[in-house]
Amino acid sequence: MLTLYQSQPTGNSYKVRLLLSILQIPYTAVEVDIFNGDNKSAAYRRINPLGKAPALRLEDESILTESNAILSYLASGTEYFPSDALLRARVLQWMFFEQRSHLPYIAVARFQLHLLKKSPRDDDLAIWNLHGNIALEIMNQHLAKTQWLAVDAFTIADIALYAYTHVAPEGGFDLSKYRGIQQWIERIESRPGYIPLMQTPPVTARFSE
Repeated sequence: MLTLYQSQPTGNSYKVRLLLSILQIPYTAVEVDIFNGDNKSAAYRRINPLGKAPALRLEDESILTESNAILSYLASGTEYFPSDALLRARVLQWMFFEQRSHLPYIAVARFQLHLLKKSPRDDDLAIWNLHGNIALEIMNQHLAKTQWLAVDAFTIADIALYAYTHVAPEGGFDLSKYRGIQQWIERIESRPGYIPLMQTPPVTARFSE
């Protein structure tokens, strides 16, 4: 059985749990408390040298890290990651966008304001707000013309960007301005297998040395 090392409140871990639920793949979840330093321990560094969550232990005991790489692995051979070269590249295009132009602003703002409950510098807030809203506007304009991001069907590109977009208000972003995104969120949340971010995953254990 797969083992998912995760930090439940984070969007990167949630992406993987959401896809596992949609695909109905059984797994064991191990909670890595990043707020109390579990991820910095020598034991966890042996799982992921970067000390990040999630990490997925496969049936052969090998480890896969980076949330979007895990999504790509799990979705290979399914309808959620097209086999056609161009369509697959379209999916990857949006997943790279998520990591480079979306997550560094929207996810970071949420992490600081909502999870750490810190008061960042005004300059940081201004940068997060500016670039985060640019990313949201790009998504919104695209979703005004189509139901899904990458192709004419729900894919892991939608999962990757949904994870932090739907909780963007926790980072100070106003989604009421983005009707296309709101409708897209509603479509995802009505899909079979959907689970909310804080739904307890199967067999959750606490990571320990």
